[in-house]
Amino acid sequence: MFKGKKSLILLLSFITLVSISIVLPALVQAQANWAAMPPYNVLWPLWSPALSPAGTPLVTSLTRNTILPVQPAMAWDPLQPAGTGKPWALYNTPTAFGGGLLYFDLYYGMNPWPPSYMVNSATGAPKPITLPLSWSVLLPTALKGFEYFFPLANALYSYQYGVPLTSLLTNADIWGLPPL
Repeated sequence: MFKGKKSLILLLSFITLVSISIVLPALVQAQANWAAMPPYNVLWPLWSPALSPAGTPLVTSLTRNTILPVQPAMAWDPLQPAGTGKPWALYNTPTAFGGGLLYFDLYYGMNPWPPSYMVNSATGAPKPITLPLSWSVLLPTALKGFEYFFPLANALYSYQYGVPLTSLLTNADIWGLPPL
């Protein structure tokens, strides 16, 4: 079929080039799904237009004193000890209640940030999580299974702190979905 080694090398080079041009953009996009947030190394969703406009997180770190410009925000430890694998909904504690950052999880409700396993019990210093080597290529969190999560977290936060529900982001805002 082919005459000589030059034709075979040319064909293999062409196949390799086409394969790379298909796979490389997908890998580059996958690496843009999450950002590790200091000091705990939790993941922030770069894929969310409300939380990372232009692919840049709205905040540079997540500490007890971080003030979120929008709420809820989202952070994720892909290796959570509870094994839920669910991201947290993050909120500002109103200053009338002492300020600070809160997180919501399905088991324990609203809690002060950070979760206890991320803090050195002897010193109180941050204890960053060790992310899996593949963290940069983890896919965005699918909306399926979260239809209730943020509405529940928003309702609980609104009830506990008297914040109007209309001031909180919805699933559509976080996932960038158009209105129905």
